[in-house]
Amino acid sequence: MTTTDQEGFSAAEKAAMKERAAEVRAPTKRMTKAEKAAQARQDVEVKIASYSGSDKEISQRLHHIITTTAPQLEPRTWYGMPAYALDGQILCFIQDAEKFGARYLTLGFNDAAQLDEGSMWPTAYAITSLDERLEAQVAALVGKAVGN
Repeated sequence: MTTTDQEGFSAAEKAAMKERAAEVRAPTKRMTKAEKAAQARQDVEVKIASYSGSDKEISQRLHHIITTTAPQLEPRTWYGMPAYALDGQILCFIQDAEKFGARYLTLGFNDAAQLDEGSMWPTAYAITSLDERLEAQVAALVGKAVGN
């Protein structure tokens, strides 16, 4: 993510803001709660399907881990990223490497996540591959984040 005082927001940041504005303006007034949830889940799956390479595979696996570990989380897009909300607040999100030109995909947690551990704890994790051991760690982390 690169910005300067002279340049303002980067193109990637501007694109993320536009995606968030479109998410907020999405026409859902005439949809039932179940229809809104189904549409939001589909939006997340479409976003993940648009990723390329290992980001796509890792995101699909993360989506499965998150939704099975914490079925109370509501999948939705947030600034154009797959995200998972608890009681209306975004708890965690998946940011693909291309989003802001990073070297790796990130699984991030917002302050709603119950990850507090002393005076300092990580809130974002770079993920370059997943094996069974790491999948179990992600599941444990998501469980802790929702208070299980």
